[in-house]
Amino acid sequence: MAAQAAPEQHVSPVAMSVMADRDHGKGDHKDGHKDGRPSRDRLVPHGVQGEQASIPISGEQADNVKAIVKATKKAGLDERAAVIAVGTSLQESKLENLGDLGANNDHDSLGLFQQRPSSGWGSPDQIMDREHATTAFLDGLKQVDGWHDLPLTVAAQKVQVSAYPDAYAKWENQAADLVANAWNNS
Repeated sequence: MAAQAAPEQHVSPVAMSVMADRDHGKGDHKDGHKDGRPSRDRLVPHGVQGEQASIPISGEQADNVKAIVKATKKAGLDERAAVIAVGTSLQESKLENLGDLGANNDHDSLGLFQQRPSSGWGSPDQIMDREHATTAFLDGLKQVDGWHDLPLTVAAQKVQVSAYPDAYAKWENQAADLVANAWNNS
């Protein structure tokens, strides 16, 4: 279920390559940038797939990114797991912790990852808790063989089982940028 958010801005593959080159280059340390941010290689080890999208991020959405990153670290997982989680949340809710949307709800889906109580993700209150929702998503991700080496859209789909399995791919670039900026501040 997509949130009512700003329209997506599509980024061409050429612009995407330029942005990746901008973020990956001189000044990088072995595991990250000289400013301590994770390197592009750790965030997107196999590059991004297809045309990328981007949305403006509000303060609330930035706080949700930080909450996802914090829960990822608490679970003992790395930056790649955070990119997959943030990219999934971008697709599912545009990084908004969505409650019941009434007639606009997709079944009983709630929260950052549009998880369903009826599918065993937790109670509605648990799903609305950002740490619980992220941990539940990451627990599912850890069950996916080789998740670390899969494209974001494949890893996310194996956890989410969406009707739109390829929709996650377009968020990988923005997810990587958001995680890079939040990793040391969460």
